[in-house]
Amino acid sequence: MSERTLHLNVNVIASGAHPAAWRLPEANRRAFFDPAHYANIARIAEAGLFDTAFMADNSFLHPDGYPNSGLDPIVTLSAMAAATSRIGLVGSYSTTFHHPYGIARTFASLDHLSAGRIGWNVVTSRNKPEGLNYGFSDLPDRDTRYGRALEAVEVVTALWDSWQPGALVLDPATGIAVDRDLIKPIDYVGEHFSVAGPLQLPPSPQGRPLITQAGGSEGGLDLAARFADAVFTSALYIEPAREYYAKLKAAVARYGRSPDSIAIMPGINPVIGSTEEEARRRIAEHDEIVGPVGGQLEKFAKWVGVDPAALDPDRPFPLELLEPTGGTYSSVGFDTAARLYLERNRHRTVRELAAAGRQGHRNLVGSAEQVADDLENWFRTGAADGFVIQFDTLPGGLELFIEHVVPLLQKKGIFRREYGENTLRERFGVPYIRA
Repeated sequence: MSERTLHLNVNVIASGAHPAAWRLPEANRRAFFDPAHYANIARIAEAGLFDTAFMADNSFLHPDGYPNSGLDPIVTLSAMAAATSRIGLVGSYSTTFHHPYGIARTFASLDHLSAGRIGWNVVTSRNKPEGLNYGFSDLPDRDTRYGRALEAVEVVTALWDSWQPGALVLDPATGIAVDRDLIKPIDYVGEHFSVAGPLQLPPSPQGRPLITQAGGSEGGLDLAARFADAVFTSALYIEPAREYYAKLKAAVARYGRSPDSIAIMPGINPVIGSTEEEARRRIAEHDEIVGPVGGQLEKFAKWVGVDPAALDPDRPFPLELLEPTGGTYSSVGFDTAARLYLERNRHRTVRELAAAGRQGHRNLVGSAEQVADDLENWFRTGAADGFVIQFDTLPGGLELFIEHVVPLLQKKGIFRREYGENTLRERFGVPYIRA
């Protein structure tokens, strides 16, 4: 096996990423609020030797479609940790809505609970409905949100480092539990936060939980280059993916870090069949359940960041509607990918674009061999260190991938045949080094 191997991560989206997933006969209708469903996905992914099970999060009830964000990610990760022993577990937690002391304590607690398998996905939250649920009539602008995020990560990592080696004594003979001379306050005072510290917990089994980030925008790229151990990206085409890969690796080096210390992992949406024709038939059957457009038009509009009412399904997308930084509903970092996608498909109607599938990440529809070859190409040619995978259905799509694609990746020598590391940091090749 080659020294460098793929990182595979499952994005646990309730019943699956396809809008029809919850309506299929085999689906768990209660998936979005069933802890046992999430625990089962983690067990299956662990059996397939995945690096992590990842949970995104939105703190509001979507106005349409099946709710994919129900359970609190921290509570759910706890259930997933109890059901597994090796797979990493990564959860999104917003620096816009949560205080860094609470973040530091929460993720350190999870890391103790899981024996060193936890990662924090740093998000800045730009959805207005979420803001309203946290008392924001208007969310801070992008620069403010990223300024707050940078401070939050500085505080959180300082708190995780506030116990020096040897601070935990636990000597019943002397009655000394901790050596307080080796536990230092952080006394952080910034524009957004003032935190005395220290953290009330000793370092977790991996020193610090893994830090991940979605570094699409300039602010996100800078945050990722400074702090992230892994980055989730949106990349629809291989040429821009290679450019982004090189750009972020260079930015990491400018901060004095090794470019190898960060894993860049685009999202993909695979649909697998024994042949490409069978895979396309599978997705066509799913599409038929929701109709030719159904709720997909609204989902498409939200990805692009425009009002669905502004779109004529039977005309091409009006490019002038696409704002440079994304619209009211779009996710941070997807605006560049959206513009490129729309420019390359400028002659297709909105109806065709909306029916094309799950926007924001690349659709891979084909045989197991085609999917494995595609992943190998991106991996070997400087476009990706791994992938975050949104399966059309869960657990079905994940099980198909593990049964048919994983063995091909192993045969190519680019994916593990067993877990060899204990902590998530070790798996990503970024051992903890105290600042």
